[in-house]
Amino acid sequence: MAGKALIFSAPSGSGKTTIVKHLLKNNPDLGFSISASTRDRRGRNEQHGVDYYFLTPEEFKRKIDNNEFIEWEEVYEGNYYGTLKSEVERIWKEGKNVIFDVDVKGGLNLKKYFGDKALAVFVKVPSFDILEQRLKGRGTETHASLSQRLFKARFEMTFADQFDVVLVNENLDQALAEAQRLYDEFKKK
Repeated sequence: MAGKALIFSAPSGSGKTTIVKHLLKNNPDLGFSISASTRDRRGRNEQHGVDYYFLTPEEFKRKIDNNEFIEWEEVYEGNYYGTLKSEVERIWKEGKNVIFDVDVKGGLNLKKYFGDKALAVFVKVPSFDILEQRLKGRGTETHASLSQRLFKARFEMTFADQFDVVLVNENLDQALAEAQRLYDEFKKK
């Protein structure tokens, strides 16, 4: 049954994007909600309308003023992210359920907006040390950005109990199987 929302949230480095990509690959009834952002593109691979809707701060603020977002926030200083109402409507018109890969605050806001039509999953790593190792292992963070992400992650972890489910990503294969099981059960409701 289309018209449901599957929300994955986690601190950066927890594996939520890997889990979401796996679910999209294996469930043709899911459509990915592309977020809007004012941040710069990372490298040449990121594409407008595929990875994000890249907006100028002025465009983003105009959409806020026009009430075009389900939720939005300034995730990092000067970088706004949000979920466009039109994006969810596009996916539902295709007869699919929508899946989100969002930060923790965005996930809670989406859960509040969609209510019983949503399943909100918090992806958690077994320990903070493992999270730090994963972020360092990416090789994409400066010392300052790593410090900022780790500080934010400690705060975000305190919200895990406000989600419908906490999925511990210690073993990726097990986490992927559990995410699929959660989606299969949610579709039946």
